[in-house]
Amino acid sequence: MYDREMCRVEDRDKNKKRRFVIGTMGLKKRLGEIRVEKLKTSIVNARSVNMKMMLIRAMVMVLLWTCLVQFTAFGGSLGPRVLKGWPSCFTHDSHSSSALDVKLLPNVPVKVLPPKRVYKNNGYLVVSCNGGLNQMRSAICDMVAIARYLNVTLIVPELDKTSFWADPSEFEDIFDVDHFITSLRDEVRILKQLPPRLKKRVELGIVHTMPPVSWSDISYYHNQILPLIQKYKVVHLNRTDARLANNGQPIELQKLRCRVNFGALRFTTQIEELGRRVVKLLRQNGPFLVLHLRYEMDMLAFSGCTQGCNDEEVEELTRMRYAYPWWKEKIINSDLKRKDGLCPLTPEETALTLKALDIDHDIQIYIAAGEIYGGKRRVDTLADAYPKLVRKETLLGPDDLQYFQNHSSQMAALDYLVSLESDIFVPTYDGNMAKVVEGHRRFLGFKKTILLDRRVLVELIDKYTSGFLSWDDFSSAVKETHAQRMGAPTKRLVIADRPKEEDYFYANPEECLQPSDDEPVSIL
Repeated sequence: MYDREMCRVEDRDKNKKRRFVIGTMGLKKRLGEIRVEKLKTSIVNARSVNMKMMLIRAMVMVLLWTCLVQFTAFGGSLGPRVLKGWPSCFTHDSHSSSALDVKLLPNVPVKVLPPKRVYKNNGYLVVSCNGGLNQMRSAICDMVAIARYLNVTLIVPELDKTSFWADPSEFEDIFDVDHFITSLRDEVRILKQLPPRLKKRVELGIVHTMPPVSWSDISYYHNQILPLIQKYKVVHLNRTDARLANNGQPIELQKLRCRVNFGALRFTTQIEELGRRVVKLLRQNGPFLVLHLRYEMDMLAFSGCTQGCNDEEVEELTRMRYAYPWWKEKIINSDLKRKDGLCPLTPEETALTLKALDIDHDIQIYIAAGEIYGGKRRVDTLADAYPKLVRKETLLGPDDLQYFQNHSSQMAALDYLVSLESDIFVPTYDGNMAKVVEGHRRFLGFKKTILLDRRVLVELIDKYTSGFLSWDDFSSAVKETHAQRMGAPTKRLVIADRPKEEDYFYANPEECLQPSDDEPVSIL
């Protein structure tokens, strides 16, 4: 009896414990579920808050970036002046020199491209330039302007590889082709090559090719060339030198020619950097004069000018002139041509002229030219008068110029840059480089350019060397002749119906020039 009661008591206790344990486990389970629900809720809330914060941050970044781009695009030159006045936590004075040095990231300007010009494309214009670097340079400017006013797409011009210099350089070897295309995108569409279908047609020779008429105004291209482009879709102009008239063109067209010449036709980074090095080396030793001494074999053979040459050299130059069929003039009287002022000055004549103009004998003279015909024998007189004669070959090492060997246009580009930066520029012949550099120096603030009157000079030189003029009289006459030939502002000479005799547009692009009291601009 007692045992049964004890068993009942134990069973009741076990049941109570079981119910207690089950109740406890249920409570724990419920509490766990509550915690899980709370955790899920907190995670969802946290995610929601994080999403909102990320969205806010993104909106703030977009807003700040938009402001920065707008400020950079439209602030221009105002931006840096405004920013200079702002207080900065990175400003260090004498009391904080020992503070932590904060290194700022370089301020890289945002490149803002001009908007693309939208127009109905009338077709494609392919051009092959002829001549040396500066003849091709002015032709490229003309072709861009023509393409713009015909509403056609221009293909990056092909450069001459068959001239006397036989330079294999492509456009992109001399000029920054991407800058050329993008900087003009608001005026004309320029492509590196034709679309595939049209390119194949050209490769098969199915293309209308022609040289445009020299010195034509824009109406000729509207009336004669545009209908051909619309008919054939592609027209190839195979000679582009001196094809657009100097004068009588719309002011917008003239300004576009300047924009291409002075802005879009930028040399490659390699040429620009080497130009800076040469100018820096020259500047370390004071002011310098660039002498474009055009006394080179090709020029003498072409012009027939043999002043100071021996019989063997005269024969060599004559043979060369006959070897090139596109040099039409074969029989040339050198003496008569020289008296008419149509020959480049010799090194000896150049030395006398510089001395008569009181050019300091101690100034550095950088010779921007190829090899002087006759070598040391012809340069000695000039070197005696001006001992600080230098060339790119004497300023730079062989490794620096290795890339430019057999690339005369790239060498000429280097000389072009140094010529622009010189204190004085003196060309001894009015060829294409002399004219284009003259105009570019006018654009940079009418930098001093001595434009030699060769017809008067050779007459004065002959009188002086013959004893008919004293040195003082000779020097005074040379100075008087050139007093108004120093690159100052002047009107471009216009001669109706004789475009070859009037002033060249690129030598004096007066429609694009600022008043002479503006500060000169440096391109390097």
